[in-house]
Amino acid sequence: MLIEQILKTKGGEVLTIDALSSLGEAARFLDDAKIGAVVAVNASGLAGVLSERDILRQVARHGADALHMSVEESMTRGVITANPTESLDQCLARMTDRRVRHLPVMRDGRLAGIVSIGDLVKWKIEETRAEADAMADYIKGQ
Repeated sequence: MLIEQILKTKGGEVLTIDALSSLGEAARFLDDAKIGAVVAVNASGLAGVLSERDILRQVARHGADALHMSVEESMTRGVITANPTESLDQCLARMTDRRVRHLPVMRDGRLAGIVSIGDLVKWKIEETRAEADAMADYIKGQ
């Protein structure tokens, strides 16, 4: 299973936030969109990824004043990305190894989608279930 196949089903829409937005704005954005992380962008394109954990970490360190900090000050930089031709297994391994939960998908230097660990685990379970069903059918002689 390739990432591009997952994006065809899931869709390539990626919600983004300006890296200069405040953490308060970002928290409202995440809540309204019912998502746990958002891609931060600037004039150059992909700037980083901001997660609920990043916001919580800043609140724990700075209290309510953290909500006035910028996304740019709190986001994860040096974002690990995927490309559409990579396999589900390659991306799962990278996410596990690098301890990240979201992979922006880049195609020709542009943001083409995003996959979460939850997305990939869901597809892996479906892939495994399909293989098990095919094996059972083969054993039954069908």
